Order: sequence, then C-alpha cells, then structure tokens
Amino acid sequence: MTKADIARSIHQQAGVSEAEAADLLEWVVGLLRVTVQQEEPIIITGFGTFKVRSKGPRKGRNPRTGEPIIVSARRVVTFRPSPLWTAEVNAADKRDMQQ
Repeated sequence: MTKADIARSIHQQAGVSEAEAADLLEWVVGLLRVTVQQEEPIIITGFGTFKVRSKGPRKGRNPRTGEPIIVSARRVVTFRPSPLWTAEVNAADKRDMQQ
C-alpha cells in the first residue's frame, strides 16, 4: 500500500476531499518524522512503537572484495509491533492455514 493508497482510503472512509486527505496524511507523516528526529518514541496503542536506536561502530566485510571494513556508528529508526497487533496477525495466519 502506498501513501497515495492511504490518502485515497482516508478520502473514502472519512468523507473528506482527496486533497484534504492527502494534506492530513502529509501532516501526520511530518509529525512522526519530526518526533523521531527529536529522538522521542512514538507509541501508538494497539499498533506499535517507533524509536531511534544508536548503533556503535562494528567490523564488517565488503561483500564484493571480502575486504574487512569498519561500519561507522549511526542512528536507526526501529519499529516494534504491539503484542495485540502481533496476536491479531498470528490469528489471521492460523485462519489462512486452516482454509
């Protein structure tokens, strides 16, 4: 599902214009982006948690040449789904397997 698909779904389900739905989605994504950049966790109950994690430098290997390299330290955004959502996904998998 793309951002355009999400905006279209908001338009259809919320009864707002397509332009308003796209603006609303852009605003929400921007808010999430700024919040994560400030290293504040985003907790959406029933969905999951986004947060920034710092990774230290580590040894790596160039896959083409096999030459050892040092991968520099960096920050990454992680997502952890809520236990409720994970249970729903697993329940759906079990139903699909039984059919």
